[in-house]
Amino acid sequence: MEALPFAVFALLFLYVRGDSLTVLQAPEFVSFQKGKWPISGEKIPDLVALTMGFSVQEDLSWPGLEAGPLFQRPRANVLVVVRGADDLDFPQSVASYPLENPVPFTLDSVAETVHSLFAEDTPVVLQLAPSEERLYMLGKANAVFEDLPVTLQQIRGRLFQDGSVLATLPLKSLSRNAEADLLFLSEIQVLYDITALLQRHRHLAKDHSPDVYSLELSGLEELSRVYGQDSPQHRDAIALLSSVLQKFGEDVYNLYGNSAVVEVVTVKNFEAPLTRKSRSILESKQISNPGSPYNLAYKYNFNYAVVFNIVLWLMIVLALAVIAVSYNLWNMDPGYDSIIYRMTNQKIRMD
Repeated sequence: MEALPFAVFALLFLYVRGDSLTVLQAPEFVSFQKGKWPISGEKIPDLVALTMGFSVQEDLSWPGLEAGPLFQRPRANVLVVVRGADDLDFPQSVASYPLENPVPFTLDSVAETVHSLFAEDTPVVLQLAPSEERLYMLGKANAVFEDLPVTLQQIRGRLFQDGSVLATLPLKSLSRNAEADLLFLSEIQVLYDITALLQRHRHLAKDHSPDVYSLELSGLEELSRVYGQDSPQHRDAIALLSSVLQKFGEDVYNLYGNSAVVEVVTVKNFEAPLTRKSRSILESKQISNPGSPYNLAYKYNFNYAVVFNIVLWLMIVLALAVIAVSYNLWNMDPGYDSIIYRMTNQKIRMD
């Protein structure tokens, strides 16, 4: 092993870990290239932002995603994070990439961008983690998903109602009475309920504002802790979740008129983020305070480049127009080009 080059060792390490990012669905104008290019977990929010046509703070130098059309953006982005599994076997997918440095991440920055740019349209922003009973809704999601069961008690109560997944899905070795099994099945029930609510409110997929969905599932992690990764319960759960997520991605993709990106991130367990913090001797707390006595500049606004280009090219067009009009007036022949001067010349001849 010591004789292997460092790059080969890194590839072997990624292969053993098995953490991955799989793109289940994507429209034609979002070009994901097939390859084994690893992507860092902390870059997932930037990748989601780029697929939706938004700018990011730092350029994502990753060959898996090509630049798309400027005036086309997907209507929705759905990101599902599955904890407790190395990889899921999907029958159909657009592309799959190894995931390195699987640190915890959120789509808060993407949600804030969507809400700030489309505040009047009140886009759907839904971030949900059933196992942790964590729910964040914004915009039209407050009205559409208000009846979505969130707490574990509500979801388990939903499992024993009519039309639940317990009556339709093959459970095999999974039990209806074990706590770990019910947690896993409750997360699958949430996926079915989200699809049912979207089918009931199809107008959400026809508005002009993009929607963001972020779901975190940890039922597999609990099953592996209770039964072990080689247990039949864990294997049956992986097969069941793969088929459910495949159908979930297809349903969401069709509901949004084939204009939605559906990604699945599988991680065995999250690592603690490794960060290095530094402090400058010129650091000040009043960076963007307009009343600061130090006359400091405002924080950089990401709309600055857009406004700058609009003002720059408008000034150039106006300057060229002024030059063209001035040139034509300077070279005007009063005897032939102006009716006023022509009438003036005739009056002089009469005198």
